[in-house]
Amino acid sequence: MTLGELVKVLGGKLVQGSPESVVSGVNSSAQALTGDLVFAEDAKSAADAFAGNAGVVVVWSGAASSCFPTLGNDNAAAKDGAPAASKDETPAASGQDKCVVEAPQPRLWFARAAKLLAPAPAAAGVHPAAVVGANVQLGEDVTIGPCAVIGEAASIGAGSRIEAGAVVGAGVRIGEHCHIYPRVVMYPGTTLGNRVVIHAGAVLGADGFGYVRDSVTGAYTQFPQQGTLVIEDDVEIGANSTIDRGALKATRIGRGTKIDNLVHVGHNCEIGEDVILVTGTGISGSSTVGNGAVLAGQVGIGDHAHVGPGVILGGQAGVLSGKTVTNEMFGLKPGSVLWGTPARPLAQVLREIAAVARLAKRRGTGTRD
Repeated sequence: MTLGELVKVLGGKLVQGSPESVVSGVNSSAQALTGDLVFAEDAKSAADAFAGNAGVVVVWSGAASSCFPTLGNDNAAAKDGAPAASKDETPAASGQDKCVVEAPQPRLWFARAAKLLAPAPAAAGVHPAAVVGANVQLGEDVTIGPCAVIGEAASIGAGSRIEAGAVVGAGVRIGEHCHIYPRVVMYPGTTLGNRVVIHAGAVLGADGFGYVRDSVTGAYTQFPQQGTLVIEDDVEIGANSTIDRGALKATRIGRGTKIDNLVHVGHNCEIGEDVILVTGTGISGSSTVGNGAVLAGQVGIGDHAHVGPGVILGGQAGVLSGKTVTNEMFGLKPGSVLWGTPARPLAQVLREIAAVARLAKRRGTGTRD
């Protein structure tokens, strides 16, 4: 793509260079080649970017005028009556040899550009070794890899890719431009929106862990697990993660949510939009997580618990069964971190740890009976 095409799609302001410059990819400042694009969020990273070989640098809004006033003006010094830069000076040091784009969020601009510049794999159709059941609906440019199994009456939207060994159950609905990596298993009753990415080994729509105990014999009987699983648009699910179907209703993963590897979401859960679930997190059945919440590594959520919108739970934090945790209940601003079990403000937990340490120290120095 040309730089002008990127700016047209992503916004930003081209403050130096030609819009016809061709951008071939993205890279780090240290490894970039002349066709690559890099980003800088502060003066130090900008200096590294300008000193490297990248042809395009994305900086923060106002950077050209506030930190690098010579950008976009090759003859600035000459106009002020001083001689122009000497040929012996290194152009990269001032960025005069590069195209420069200003954007409010350079890292985000860079990430979105990377998606646009990544070459889309060509559609390969249905591999001869794939198994496709009766009455399956395939959109245009669908790819189904070797040894994949597509169950009866399943539907796969245009541009989606089902990689080798994946299993798509009967009646499963997959939207457009989804990418299902090898060995993913989707049980019947699962529905995926558009642009969903499911990494290798994930299992979607398995039975939830719900049993009824006979108070006389102690034996367990499975409570019906006949609900559904709905994965909304732009969700990404990491390798070997598992999300259970609902018992009698739907488990739902909201639009734009990103789930790391080795995460478990139990039956009947409702996960909001743009939620982050980091590796090792486990969410028990019938719990909810509000929009924009962040659950760090190894967070544990009990059943029927509720995590409010925008809540950040630090690593190994816990919410007990039936409990609700919100920023408002602690008088916290968005972006504050809760920690510990039960989860509470980080500052409070640190004070408690310090108090226990002081008590232990006093007891250790006191007299013994």
